[in-house]
Amino acid sequence: MCYWRHKIEHIGLACDAPMDICMTFNNTANSLIKYDFAKRIDASECKELLHQAYESNLVQCGENVREGVNFICNCCGCCCEAMLAAKKFGNMHPVQTISFIPNIDSNTCVKCEQCIKACPIGAINKVLKDDYVVIKVDEERCLGCGVCVRNCHKNSIILLKRKEKIITPSSSVYRAVLMAIEKGQLQNLIFDNEALSSHRAMAAILSSILKLSPAKKLMTSDQLKSVYLDKLLSVKK
Repeated sequence: MCYWRHKIEHIGLACDAPMDICMTFNNTANSLIKYDFAKRIDASECKELLHQAYESNLVQCGENVREGVNFICNCCGCCCEAMLAAKKFGNMHPVQTISFIPNIDSNTCVKCEQCIKACPIGAINKVLKDDYVVIKVDEERCLGCGVCVRNCHKNSIILLKRKEKIITPSSSVYRAVLMAIEKGQLQNLIFDNEALSSHRAMAAILSSILKLSPAKKLMTSDQLKSVYLDKLLSVKK
């Protein structure tokens, strides 16, 4: 079940996109099934749900990690708070790594605006360029989801790889560390979160910190102001 669409349904504002469309995996799924918040389905049923999501022009996005993906969400632009946040604030790469960008062929584009209507976060607009109206993609905001591509009946849009490669976090812990660093709240993640107080959780966080880029390590050291961590980071070099 889509959590966000279900939530919006309670106030009578949900769209007509499928409700039972999002998927969870691994221990997360086992927990939800155990307490009757989800039902178990097989791989063929998962593929059918993905097809339904595609046909409904939903944004298909998995957990932003390379290992141990725990969910695949199929989001609309009107109910999903992640989409609404992207629409308002733009992309936040630790949350969702974006590898592709739509490229619009101005020679074949007829400016029908179907891509503008289809974009779930309003990242495509009409603009003036050299006194001509063109369809332009806001690359800073674009999710690279491809919904615009499937709605272009002239086949004027293709997805290209972004010039700057953004590395997908290896795990959910690594992603959480990156997000906390970007917000300047790494100390809060470590010291104010009881769920991360176990030795195992702290070891995972420390391991993630040691894998950071030099710039991120510097930010980490500045936020935590830990002599112990500074020593570890200097040894890691």
